[in-house]
Amino acid sequence: MGQASALPRWVYLPATVGAAFVVLPLAAMAAKVDWPNFWSLISSTSSTAALLLSLKTAFASTMLCLILGVPMALVLARSDARPVRWLRPLILLPLVLPPVVGGIALLYTFGRLGLIGQYLDAAGIRIAFTTAAVVLAQTFVSLPFLVIALEGAARTAGRNYEVVAATLGARPTTVWWRVTLPLLAPGLISGAVLAFARALGEFGATLTFAGSREGVTRTLPLEIYLQRETDADAAVALSILLVVVAAVVVLGLGARKLGNTGVG
Repeated sequence: MGQASALPRWVYLPATVGAAFVVLPLAAMAAKVDWPNFWSLISSTSSTAALLLSLKTAFASTMLCLILGVPMALVLARSDARPVRWLRPLILLPLVLPPVVGGIALLYTFGRLGLIGQYLDAAGIRIAFTTAAVVLAQTFVSLPFLVIALEGAARTAGRNYEVVAATLGARPTTVWWRVTLPLLAPGLISGAVLAFARALGEFGATLTFAGSREGVTRTLPLEIYLQRETDADAAVALSILLVVVAAVVVLGLGARKLGNTGVG
């Protein structure tokens, strides 16, 4: 096994500064936590309800991202049609769109007087300011993360195995389930984890489209924001809790990748 080429020494300076830029604010926040009272700060009724709601809605939005995002990613990766190329920037737009703008867009789409919401309201279905609105808001901001991760994996994997399976007589649906999805499993897992983590931390679109009703739409980021105004210690403790949950998700992905590569 050949020796890896050495990096220029100067590269380590900006790399260290970048790492410090990420780590130091987290360390500073951890230093401000009232650790002796940590459990009591995060175990209030409203905080527990917000955490459970965040986990539940983030899981639901991730499932919705998988249902919608996997086909979208494969169409983007496999199709050369001009409308698909034009549509791609719009699909990825929420990556750079301010979340509050996304919330307003959802409100004017699914709100009581919205483009679609007015017909849903006439049928007795209300979405805005409900738990369903939280799921839709999280899906709106999370979906591009899954799509872009899976699209990249699909382009890297190529189409050779799919073509071979088709020439052997496999139907398109069989190729989809037996060849395409297993090949894209690592990218699928990465995209799902990114989508879940993004949904877990969503704030702007949720507040705008779903509001902040305790037990119904008040997720953990919203609870942290409200606690910041009344109990700074609780807000810091809940922030650390959210960081820990996100870290567990990301580290779980890393462990899964190491297991898949046989490292350890």
